[in-house]
Amino acid sequence: MNYKRLGNYIREVDVRNEDDSITNLLGINIDKYYMPSVANVVGTDLSRYKVVEKNQFACNRMHVGRDKRLPIALSTRKDKFIISPAYDVFEIIDRNELLPEYLMMWFSRKEFDRNTWFYTDADVRGGLNWNTFLDMQLPIPSPEKQREIVAEYNVIQNRINLNNQLIQKLEETAQAIYKEWFVDFEFPNEEGKPYKSSGGEMEESELGEIPKGWRVEQLSNVVDCNPETLSNNDELKDILYLDTGNITNNKIENLQELDLDEDEIPSRARRKVKNNDIIISTVRPALKHFGLLTNTPENLIVSTGFAVLRVKSDIVFPELIYSFITDEKTTEFLQAKAEMSVSTYPSITADDLLILNFVLPDRDTLGFAQIFFNEKNNLINLIHAENKLLNETKNIFLSKMATIEN
Repeated sequence: MNYKRLGNYIREVDVRNEDDSITNLLGINIDKYYMPSVANVVGTDLSRYKVVEKNQFACNRMHVGRDKRLPIALSTRKDKFIISPAYDVFEIIDRNELLPEYLMMWFSRKEFDRNTWFYTDADVRGGLNWNTFLDMQLPIPSPEKQREIVAEYNVIQNRINLNNQLIQKLEETAQAIYKEWFVDFEFPNEEGKPYKSSGGEMEESELGEIPKGWRVEQLSNVVDCNPETLSNNDELKDILYLDTGNITNNKIENLQELDLDEDEIPSRARRKVKNNDIIISTVRPALKHFGLLTNTPENLIVSTGFAVLRVKSDIVFPELIYSFITDEKTTEFLQAKAEMSVSTYPSITADDLLILNFVLPDRDTLGFAQIFFNEKNNLINLIHAENKLLNETKNIFLSKMATIEN
């Protein structure tokens, strides 16, 4: 077999942000990509932080035993950024022998994560020793074969990316329609013309002028917040767990599959959810870790870092509340509220959400809007189903890397 020692092909890099010229601080998601850091760095000396450049890797070896995965990512960004000084940064010695993209594919394999977990130490969190990491082996075929493998993999990944872009466009279109109808009040009148600019009758409210027949409603009157919590009476053998960092702008990156009898269950895995529940991270709302849950498995549990909103009144539908919560103005308001908090991370509370006021339309406008949002969600669900098949194909492809020959 073509297996080679990883340490023969990579070297550690330790460049610090000594002149404080780089302010873009990123973390490493457990799903192996860089993401904006949620740490409060006010008053922090960023000159100690490590610099990452294009084609360099970074990893966090501290929690492999706990998470059963090694958070590791490859930078494809043109601009430099900084990461925690506790992380490792490394690069390939000779990219003519080993392609960064090929190595990242190897790191993305489930089998690789199982292997790293096997080699963790006896620490409570299960750290992975750096030398042990260097001693790990992988098949390294010829550069030509590596390029061929990367190209085939990218066909699948590019399709997934294209689907994700389509989903994003659909979400943006829905938000634009929400703003046009329910913020600017330019929904179609009986003649199909924009209501407000066509002289539609308006009346005063505590939120300013609103269409006649509409009213201001408080969120607490139409939703319950955090209605259910996981307890010892729940007869579950395993759970699917969603943490705050694993969903962004209604896109779920990963669900952890945990066996209640064998796995260490995160202490934050407490909130039960149902179909059409809205979840929003209470930390830094501007990061957009929120979503509207559809096709929700019965054993899905989300982190206590989320506020879970469940519509309890038939005078609204979930997509309307989700659009209001994730509207740009609402997000800006909640972020400002979070930055006024005294917690370690800028955070909001459930009460900050429940006291929000929104404009409730008349039933006719509400009905038309619901038809549109339902069609949008049906299309997104079809795209998610295709992505699920593509990801399964991708995982099979990654698994077969172990048997690649020149």
